[in-house]
Amino acid sequence: MAESTALPGVQQKLAAEVIGTFVLVFFGCGSVVYASQVQAFTLTTVGFTFGIAVMVMAYAFGRVSGGHFNPAVSVGAAIGGRISWLETGLYVVAQLVGAFLGALVLFLLMHGFEGFDATGNMGQNTFGDQGSGYAWWAAFLMEALMTAAFVGVILAVTDGRFEHPALAPLTIGLTLTAIHFVMIPATGTSVNPARSIGPALFAGGDSILQLWLFILAPLLGGAVAGLAYPALFGHSGDVVPGSGLALSRPRAQTVVVGPDQYQQQWNQEDPAPTAQQPIIQDGWQWDPIGQQWHPVGQTPEQWRAQQAAQEQEQAQHRAAEPPPADEDPGDQTQIRPPQ
Repeated sequence: MAESTALPGVQQKLAAEVIGTFVLVFFGCGSVVYASQVQAFTLTTVGFTFGIAVMVMAYAFGRVSGGHFNPAVSVGAAIGGRISWLETGLYVVAQLVGAFLGALVLFLLMHGFEGFDATGNMGQNTFGDQGSGYAWWAAFLMEALMTAAFVGVILAVTDGRFEHPALAPLTIGLTLTAIHFVMIPATGTSVNPARSIGPALFAGGDSILQLWLFILAPLLGGAVAGLAYPALFGHSGDVVPGSGLALSRPRAQTVVVGPDQYQQQWNQEDPAPTAQQPIIQDGWQWDPIGQQWHPVGQTPEQWRAQQAAQEQEQAQHRAAEPPPADEDPGDQTQIRPPQ
């Protein structure tokens, strides 16, 4: 059976983003809510749960949609020239749907505990006197900074020049884990507007009033990363039409033969390779497939057929008229390609 090489359709990409964001919110916020219910909350378990959820979903669906699961990541990718703004808008809608469904299922299942109250108890993000006590300006700067670092790592490991694409989801997951270890005591760690919006809708109260920070700061951080990465390191290929800020960007030399399926979703340029300039020397042209020279104006097949015909003719001539004894049989004129 022939292997299908069809690229994922828009519906498949959006479905992947819904599922991935659902898993991120349900598992990540679930690790907070369930553990708090039995007084077993630890930074380590929560941090690893968020990181592992993103890593597993990126391995599972990265080949389909790129595995964004985060509006800040999609915005950074669009500014960085990786996906179009139209597709970014669709991704964000899918991510918000996935986050809402993840929080909804968590909300319903938590009512398996008698007397469960979701108010302020859905793994939502907080700051200030009504939350963690962390000042709003510090929370804003930390969320923007950590999101910029997170998106920067994602752009780096999904770059077509990254030599180890199979390690990209693992790197992304471990980065998010480390970010959670630092940020959980301050804001609960957002770096993802969808992750913040979903639980806040069910936690209510100040969680909704504080959403502005967990929307604006991550989006700002993602935009900064999207601008900074190509400005510092260039692009591995042409930018996607309908993306970026229409600024002139240098094209960097690609050192990897070609991206895998995960990288293709992050570098959605024309997959057809560009034709290379032929190598011509002294009337001869190099055939990179057959690894030999042939005369300019002839195809490699024509040259090989001509060589075979000449060799056959010479063999017949030698068989019919043996060379004189005083004639050097090796003295035959041949056209030789350049060395």
